Amino acid sequence: MADYLVIVESPAKAKTIERYLGKKYKVRASIGHLRDLPRSQMGVDTENNYEPKYITVRGKGPILQELKKDAKKAKKVFLAADPDREGEAIAWHLAHQLGIDIDSDCRVVFNEITKDAIKESFKHPRPIDMNRVDAQQARRVLDRLVGYNISPILWKKVKKGLSAGRVQSVALRLIVDREKEIKAFQPEEYWSIGGKFQKDGSSFEAAYYGNTEGKVKLSTKEQVDEALKTLNGDMFEVVNVIKKERKRNPSPPFTTSSLQQEAARKLNFRARKTMMLAQQLYEGINVGKEGSVGLISYMRTDSTRISDTARSEAVSFVETMYGKEFVSVPGKPKGKESANTQDAHEAVRPTSVMRTPQSMKEYLSRDQLRLYKLIWERFVASQMSPAILDTVTADLLNGDVKFRATGSEVKFPGFMKVYIESDEDQEEEKESILPPLETGEKVKSLEIEPKQHFTQPPPRYSEARLVKTLEELGIGRPSTYAPTLDTIQKRGYVTLDAKRFVPTELGEIVHQAVNQYFPDIIDIEFTAEMEKSLDDVEEGEVPWKQVIDEFYRDFEKHVQVADEEMEKIEIKDEPAGEDCEKCGSPMVFKMGRFGKFMACSNFPDCRNTKAIVKPIGVTCPSCKEGQVVERKSKTKRIFYGCDRYPECEYVSWDKPIARPCPKCQNTLVEKRLKKGIQIQCTECDYKENVQE
Repeated sequence: MADYLVIVESPAKAKTIERYLGKKYKVRASIGHLRDLPRSQMGVDTENNYEPKYITVRGKGPILQELKKDAKKAKKVFLAADPDREGEAIAWHLAHQLGIDIDSDCRVVFNEITKDAIKESFKHPRPIDMNRVDAQQARRVLDRLVGYNISPILWKKVKKGLSAGRVQSVALRLIVDREKEIKAFQPEEYWSIGGKFQKDGSSFEAAYYGNTEGKVKLSTKEQVDEALKTLNGDMFEVVNVIKKERKRNPSPPFTTSSLQQEAARKLNFRARKTMMLAQQLYEGINVGKEGSVGLISYMRTDSTRISDTARSEAVSFVETMYGKEFVSVPGKPKGKESANTQDAHEAVRPTSVMRTPQSMKEYLSRDQLRLYKLIWERFVASQMSPAILDTVTADLLNGDVKFRATGSEVKFPGFMKVYIESDEDQEEEKESILPPLETGEKVKSLEIEPKQHFTQPPPRYSEARLVKTLEELGIGRPSTYAPTLDTIQKRGYVTLDAKRFVPTELGEIVHQAVNQYFPDIIDIEFTAEMEKSLDDVEEGEVPWKQVIDEFYRDFEKHVQVADEEMEKIEIKDEPAGEDCEKCGSPMVFKMGRFGKFMACSNFPDCRNTKAIVKPIGVTCPSCKEGQVVERKSKTKRIFYGCDRYPECEYVSWDKPIARPCPKCQNTLVEKRLKKGIQIQCTECDYKENVQE
């Protein structure tokens, strides 16, 4: 019989830890929270100093009974939930339910699930940190007061099933405000002039810069003509060659937020998927003879700090694999540490760099491997020396017209041997390599090509950009980003179009209502200040109920006004312009979990539904009779086909456009590449880039 009982959250973690601790320890899983606020009521006594009413989570009774039996038999119980506020709160609730003294050395925390880390953590148990518990209670109670007060008003005045929360309301506001900016945007014309030049058989590119007086902005075709009419022949003189050596430092190891952003950019992962895979890598993967082992450190963190042990292992690996010159010189930790970052927390990193992605390949699924490789490479690169680039800027002069050529060459790759952050940064290194240019030399222009452009509206938010913006504004915490993005989509407030968030009509209505009656809830500064107050609770600087009281006294008045004054908003089903083929009633547009769809207005007597097909204003290039419409596959991927299907079987993943190829008159399509949109001909080699 085991002498000690250890309680963790997940069965996968329990299995891994039990193997490390040996026969004297029995490891059991609580499977998350066993005690929480009730779902059926507010659960916060606002008349009695905001006392929370905790109950056993429905369905968790049998687990609790088993844990109580095991706890009675054990000499000592260790509570080993995750090393964050939520984990501390789970440990506190367990202590309460199992009759464990919270001031005893019952709490064990570890940043990674490896044999050494687990054994070391059990040498240093500590009491439960009530400051961290109170910070979690404050957030839970605050979110409950907001959600359970505003949501019923939205149900009554707008539509059943709606909700509003602190972080989700700010996220929705950002998306709605961006859409307003896009609609109000007035494009402005501007021009550029590109040039292709030649020196000693080598060609290179340069762009119009201005004249001997300085830089000149080109806004019209007339200005372009004016600039180019002074050109005298095709020979240019090289003037003002500037050569510089530039250092580029590696990015720090991942935080939760930067991991979600980079996984979205490089792997095309949604935030929820990234966190799910990271959880699996953290809790333990069976890696053959070594058994089950956690491959990464704890994945909910806002710290870029790493332990001395992890750093020295990485340094040793880099020196062996690449040489001493590739090892970073130790200095101040790179990256921005927030004031509330706990020293116990580290960045997201591999638990051992010796477990290379290649050596783990046979034990991981495709997506697990891709995420592990990203984390491993980012961490190793963060401990490597800067890259050194030689950059050259040269001005080319013909009369009073100045072109500028820029180029760079990697002199020493440093960390770039292993990893470069994001695709945008990779593009930066793809500047052309110039031939040797010296002041006074002559070069010949082969081609001078003016191009018309129009300024573009700000882009809609992608998941990565929205997470980054929320983090920069101080809204939410590492654990809140993925569920927030999920919630605003499940509620039908936003949809994804080309992986960018677009507010729905419902989303705009909800935002408008919350904005009018609860302005503080969507005020960015107010919400960020509230996050800081929660951090202050964790630091023991302010009692948690004081934070709640300061918020609720004013909020309660807004709730009363909204309940009395908010007018009922009727969301009418929009006619779809066609009749139901089953019963003849008009079809209407409805909003579902995955966006708009068509449904029969005679529901529930008739349950006919149809996917929406959207014409794009292009005649079918195959049959020349039908119209090309946008459709969705079963996996929700957009494709294009003829509306005369099945008579005409034309389909395309790429969006056809309404004008023919200027070179061969065949069909042009829009292709979405990593570096943006490119228009290509389906028959010949014609291509043109489109600025997003």
